[in-house]
Amino acid sequence: MAAHFGRLRKGATTTAVAAVAVAALSASQAPGVTTDDLGRQAAGAAQPSGDANTGGEGGGATGDSPYYTDLPPLKSPNPSPSASPTTGTTVSVGEAEAGIPATVLDAYKKAEAELRASKPGCNLPWQLLAAIGKVESGQARGGRVDASGTTYSPILGPKLDGNGFALIADTDNGAYDGDPAYDRAVGPMQFIPSTWEWAGRDGNGDGKKDPNNVYDAALAAGHYLCRFDRDLSVQSQMNAAILNYNNSTAYLNTVLSWLEYYRKGTHEVPDGTGTLPSNSSNSHPGASPSPTTPATPSTPSTPSTPSTPSTPKPGSGGSTSPTPKPPAPSSPAPSPTPPTPTQTVDHLEDANTGKLTATAGSAFGTKVAVRAESKASKGVAKVRVRFTIIGDTDATFTGGESVATVVTGSAGTATAPALVAGEKAGDFTVRATVVGRVLGGLDYTATVTPRQADTLTRTSDTALTCVPGGEFADQVELKATYKGAVAGKVAATATLIKSADDATENDKGPYFKDADGKTIRTLTDLTTDADGVLKLPKLYADDATGTFLLRVNTTGGAVLTVELKVAAAAS
Repeated sequence: MAAHFGRLRKGATTTAVAAVAVAALSASQAPGVTTDDLGRQAAGAAQPSGDANTGGEGGGATGDSPYYTDLPPLKSPNPSPSASPTTGTTVSVGEAEAGIPATVLDAYKKAEAELRASKPGCNLPWQLLAAIGKVESGQARGGRVDASGTTYSPILGPKLDGNGFALIADTDNGAYDGDPAYDRAVGPMQFIPSTWEWAGRDGNGDGKKDPNNVYDAALAAGHYLCRFDRDLSVQSQMNAAILNYNNSTAYLNTVLSWLEYYRKGTHEVPDGTGTLPSNSSNSHPGASPSPTTPATPSTPSTPSTPSTPSTPKPGSGGSTSPTPKPPAPSSPAPSPTPPTPTQTVDHLEDANTGKLTATAGSAFGTKVAVRAESKASKGVAKVRVRFTIIGDTDATFTGGESVATVVTGSAGTATAPALVAGEKAGDFTVRATVVGRVLGGLDYTATVTPRQADTLTRTSDTALTCVPGGEFADQVELKATYKGAVAGKVAATATLIKSADDATENDKGPYFKDADGKTIRTLTDLTTDADGVLKLPKLYADDATGTFLLRVNTTGGAVLTVELKVAAAAS
């Protein structure tokens, strides 16, 4: 993932100034190139230069790319019933800004429904996706998408080459944004390629994760906002989610304005007819056209005023040679651009990470911590470090994600979120890498041990007896505990053994039956329930009489031997 995100100038502009800036940007495009007012254009088009304050760093889903700053009308939507132009169903009709293209609106609502099922505690409103889609791409350029939701041409942000924008070197070899040198934000929700690589989703069920597809992008944005177990019905958590998407207070306020507007009423409009914003966060007073702006037609020339002859010098013989002008002072050489913090990182060092072990289903007591250092082994602050879980495991970071990105603090240290073990036991790897640099990472081995029990007891003291050829009236039921607490979901094995000293499987006496009714005397893949209880299947007896033993073992060392008696019925 790319590392350095220059903060963009967020100046407020009037409509007139914005129009001038838009015209300048549009004029700089190559003939036939489709572009929007934010400087986002189809792949292969020339990119206008911008202006930025690169003193800070951001990040998020978009790499803090520019966005539309248009605000909703002061008058709230006042919808009235009408028929949908695409489906014939009843929809609301209001002013133009409240209209959302049909396919785009459907994508937002489907993403909300999916998140309601998979992450119900997030409480994601589709209007929030609509608000972000509005400021990021003008609802996919007014809904210029095909029937599957894919944009007719890619929506690309500016080259993030540090020239007026953030500096993000290429992370996807141009796979998503068509640029093998620098990254660009891509698609209706403007994901940078390095974020899409792990956050992308398949929202339309076509088996692909395409950032240019509004269904895929909307679902990915929903999951991105719902990370870290956020509850978006809590305003502070919603604010944090939006700032995580694009780290700017102005961006937050713009999104919240559209969210409130859409909550008061929207209506569906045909694809391709949505209103397009005109003001962007990289527009500013005094913006000059790109050097590639075509020349304007010349106006008829005005007759020039005759120049006044210069006064001849004494003794010059009446010469009218002009007085020589002193040479213009040379322009100072531009000062070199200082390296960004990420460019100064030489390597990662471990920051006293302890042993990573946890029992299945529990949190790890230790967090992975690394330190970004320069060649002089000094900590480097404001560097993005990505932590990735690798291997055959269902362990995750807190919040359910397998990737987490953390910015280093003043000492250069980044600490990953807590790891949470799944039910799958074994080893996996946590890899730490510097985002935006090709440097060797650090690998940490984490181990998940199976759930354990140290004690097994019967839940009943009733004697287990049977007559030859009969079946036992009572089933064996046990309870497992570990250090006095209930031991749920613990693996166990039950075997009818030959004797207390010989734990091999018996070839006579009581037995279980498999699904086909065949005799078996060993049961594997048993698991205690959430309350630590294990109830074995019904037992049967053959013709042998006597006292027999059933031995149950669990992960963690708990063992219990149960007596089974087979005797002829008393006359």
